[in-house]
Amino acid sequence: MKRLLVVDDVPLFRAGLTAALERAGYDVVGEAGDGEGAVALAESEQPDIVLLDLLMPGMSGVEVVEKILAIAPKTSVVLLTGSESEEDLVAAIKGGARGYILKDMPFDDLVAVIDNIADGGASVSPAMAGKLFDVTRQLLRHQELVSARRPTLTGREIEVLGLVANGRTSRQIGDLLYISENTVKNHIRNILDKLGLHSRNEAVLYAVRENLISLN
Repeated sequence: MKRLLVVDDVPLFRAGLTAALERAGYDVVGEAGDGEGAVALAESEQPDIVLLDLLMPGMSGVEVVEKILAIAPKTSVVLLTGSESEEDLVAAIKGGARGYILKDMPFDDLVAVIDNIADGGASVSPAMAGKLFDVTRQLLRHQELVSARRPTLTGREIEVLGLVANGRTSRQIGDLLYISENTVKNHIRNILDKLGLHSRNEAVLYAVRENLISLN
C-alpha cells in the first residue's frame, strides 16, 4: 500500500481528497495546510508520494518540493494545482517534481497518475503536455543557437592552451612545438580574441569547462 501525504491550504479540498484516496486503497499518512507542515511531515513519515498544492501561504510549492527532496530523497512529489502557467511548470520540473497535475483532472485519472509515479514514472496533465513540448522545443532551439555561435579553436590553438594550462611559458611552448615565441603569443592572442576573453587563465577555464583540454 502506497503511503501518501496530502498538502493543500483549503481544508475542505484536502479532506475530500484524503477521503477519496483512502477509499481507493491508499494510506494517507498525513495532511498539511502549508509548506512548513508539509516539510515536517515528509521528514517524519517519509511518504512514497506527496500531493502538493503549488500556491500556499509562506513557502511556494516549488520551494517545498526542494526542501522535501532534500530530507526525503526517495519521496516523489506531485504538484496538484490550478495554474496552467508555463513558468510554474518549468519551475516545478527544475525543482524535482515528478508530476504536474491540474486540479480539474478526474479522480480516476489522478489514481492512474499516482500509480504511474509509484512505479517510477512521471506525469503531466494533458492540458500541460503541449506547453511542456513547446518549452522543450524552445530550449533545444536555444541550445542549437548557442552551439552555432560557439567559437571554434584550431587544433594548434587547443594544443597551445593545453600547454598553457600545465604551466608552460610562451618560450617553453615554442620549444616544444618547434615554433617561435612570437608565434605562440600570436596563437594566444587569437584565442583570446575568438573567445572574447582577457587573460590566459580565463581561456584555460573556458577550455576545461568545454572539455577541450584536461589538466594533468
